[in-house]
Amino acid sequence: MLQVLADRGDALVVQPVEPAVPSARSAPETIWAILTDAPGYQAWDSGVERVEGAIAPGRKIKVASRANPGRAFPVKVTEFSPGQRITWSGGMPLGLFKGVRTFTLAPGTDGGIRFSVREEYTGPLLPLIWGAPCPTSAPRSASSPTA
Repeated sequence: MLQVLADRGDALVVQPVEPAVPSARSAPETIWAILTDAPGYQAWDSGVERVEGAIAPGRKIKVASRANPGRAFPVKVTEFSPGQRITWSGGMPLGLFKGVRTFTLAPGTDGGIRFSVREEYTGPLLPLIWGAPCPTSAPRSASSPTA
């Protein structure tokens, strides 16, 4: 389930309500291994059917979303800082639609690890792809086209 953090009309920022990954008590290496294990994504990300390719710096991968079964969306790993952050970016030509998904690991206040996932969508076709009208504040049970 996704929670809308901001909806400006021309951009939409969402995050999963409860990411199903190890808790803050897990070692960062454990969480990082899960985040970079493409074949294992569907085990912890309920919106992902499968991920094809290697999750590595500059690599192109394909993400098949449960929101659009049978179609895999190409994205590029645009940021890869081991143990800290991974960003996937993809979209349509001419900036008609762009999706960016960022996974972040950071030290927690209790000595554990804080894990977050943030998705941002932009472009003039956003209302058509996400669904018109764009959601404003209610959680939405769907996955993004960029997974």
